[in-house]
Amino acid sequence: MKDFSPSDIRNICLVSHQSTGKSTVAEAMLFSAGITTRFGRVDDGTTVSDYRSDEIERKISISSALMTMDWKKNKINILDLPGRPDFIGEVLCGMRVSDLAVVLLDAYSGVEVGTETVVEICDKYKLPRLFFVNRIDREHSNFEQTLSQAQESYGNNVVAAQFPVQEAEGFDSLIDLLSMKKITFLTDQSGKTKVEEIPADLLDKAKALRGALIEKIAESDDAILEKYFEAGELSEEEINKGLASGIAACKIYPVLCGAAAKNYGIQPLLDFIGSYGPSPADRGPVFAADNAGKEVKVELNSPSFSAFVFKTLSEMHVGELSLIRVYSGQVKSGDEVANTTQGITEKIGQIYELTGKNRKEIGLLKAGDIGALVKLKNTHTNDTLADKRSTIKLPAIEFPEPVVQVAVAPKSKGDEDKISTGLHTLHETDPSFTVEINPELKQTVLSGQGDTHLAVIIQRLKERYGVEVEQKKPKIPYRETITGKADEKYRHKKQTGGAGQFAEVWMRIEPLPRGAGFEFESQIVGGAISGPFIPSIEKGVRQLLEEGAIAGYKIVDVKAIVYDGKEHPVDSKDIAFQIAGREVFKMCITSAKPILLEPIYDVEVKCPEESMGDIMGDLNSRRGRILGIEARGRFQMVKAKVPLAELHNYASTLRSLTSGRASYTRKLSHYDPMPKEVEVKVIQEAQAEKQ
Repeated sequence: MKDFSPSDIRNICLVSHQSTGKSTVAEAMLFSAGITTRFGRVDDGTTVSDYRSDEIERKISISSALMTMDWKKNKINILDLPGRPDFIGEVLCGMRVSDLAVVLLDAYSGVEVGTETVVEICDKYKLPRLFFVNRIDREHSNFEQTLSQAQESYGNNVVAAQFPVQEAEGFDSLIDLLSMKKITFLTDQSGKTKVEEIPADLLDKAKALRGALIEKIAESDDAILEKYFEAGELSEEEINKGLASGIAACKIYPVLCGAAAKNYGIQPLLDFIGSYGPSPADRGPVFAADNAGKEVKVELNSPSFSAFVFKTLSEMHVGELSLIRVYSGQVKSGDEVANTTQGITEKIGQIYELTGKNRKEIGLLKAGDIGALVKLKNTHTNDTLADKRSTIKLPAIEFPEPVVQVAVAPKSKGDEDKISTGLHTLHETDPSFTVEINPELKQTVLSGQGDTHLAVIIQRLKERYGVEVEQKKPKIPYRETITGKADEKYRHKKQTGGAGQFAEVWMRIEPLPRGAGFEFESQIVGGAISGPFIPSIEKGVRQLLEEGAIAGYKIVDVKAIVYDGKEHPVDSKDIAFQIAGREVFKMCITSAKPILLEPIYDVEVKCPEESMGDIMGDLNSRRGRILGIEARGRFQMVKAKVPLAELHNYASTLRSLTSGRASYTRKLSHYDPMPKEVEVKVIQEAQAEKQ
């Protein structure tokens, strides 16, 4: 096995809006490096990265795929990440451990909503990036327009490093602004090139764009800038050094171009990544926290082992694997290490390099590298592995709030345990979806990032665990409360031979501010009810709090005050006062002008400007209240408050309204009284279900 130092490793991720050609770029990289001998196609289901059955069937990337290759003196770990917003969890996992994001732009569509999303993640992780304008060979492609859009969206750090000689069907060559040469591609899909001088008619354009690139390189380093001002030019060594350091410092975002399906531009892209892409050594230390929460610097050259588990795989093709990025030290088969997140010890088994579903045992993984461990017993995504003496924890990936939900129930009796086990395992491999067994609503609810996301989870549950589920609309967790005061008394008396039951409770209730919850108070004086029976009354009241009084939903924002009552020296007991407390509370609720509250969500929709009218009209039809609109780059953010009941299937509607060019997030804001006509309908449905 070839030994690579951290400075020779490149950890890159391919990211973009959906359907921009990431998997094809990965395929062209592997083919160019001789890892594969045939050029796979997404439409044929033959690419290395999209090897799972659901990816082949749907012709989209669903999970992140790790591929490893040697290119000249470098080892390149490639993470091909999905483009659909449904699988944003996979994108976050891969970008978290990368040192360079290769952001693909479609030469016709330019900057899209998905582009914005991945660039925002780059900013969050302080991740260096370059842009690769793909599909220059397509009809209506426009490199200059795409470059302009990227500069408009992401500032003047975006600068061309190449440009195409011709576009659309005539594309077969580009001008490289660093070497100032014309690079022509052979038409046999080999990716091989012929290097020539720049044609006279393109020389002025090339000089102008090179000048802009050199200026940006000079601006990224004070020492180089000073030399540039003095001499008016830079040496090749200064250009190379300044470009590499500018990219690593997120001060330069170079733009390259090509057509991955023809293997045009991929070898120059690989050369560029090898020459100027940041290595783990260029990225500096990372920061972890110790047991006391104190920040700890983790240096790449430290002998102490530390690694982050960024992805858990559990697939028929590859078995159970934990994908890790090593941040310091090294790990080898047979080592015992600490899982500092879980507080346990794990023994390391086999260690692999992965290229899609293919794996190669390597036995050792060093600082800066990415690889796979045979699935560890109790280690999951987001866990830190370290030396047994260590207590550090590396920062966890924060997954976004789910935006769609579906309730599931087993089709066959007795499958409950299989479903529970299957969903638990699937959550370990994909923490961006959640499973909640909701006792209040008596439903098992799956929450995810989109309709396709949940459809994939349910399909995998069937294929891997042999269980099928029925899908239902999730119930809404409405709340019951009161708008007035009430004062009632209730006597519970039961005489059926032998010991009887007796309790009398006088109670008044009043509303509390929204969000205050529930308060219980005893104002009994003179011993009308003995002290030990007061908790019994409260227990009865709390039973009804959970069950509801008018529609079966939790009661909130109410204060109950017990102020009088009676007891019997023989027949009064705990159960009698529980029943009396429950019944008098129910009478009070019914008399205190009860209403239903519904959950209201903060919704943010990111969309192209031309879609705003349709989106706002649709939100209004969902009883939404538009709060405002703000520009974000080339896109608009529509902010609204919308009842949860109206958000069912919203992800599908949004995709339909905008042809997949919009995305949205949602988060619980508060509870509000619902309109009377809606309330009546909900109460009638609840009563019908109860009957």
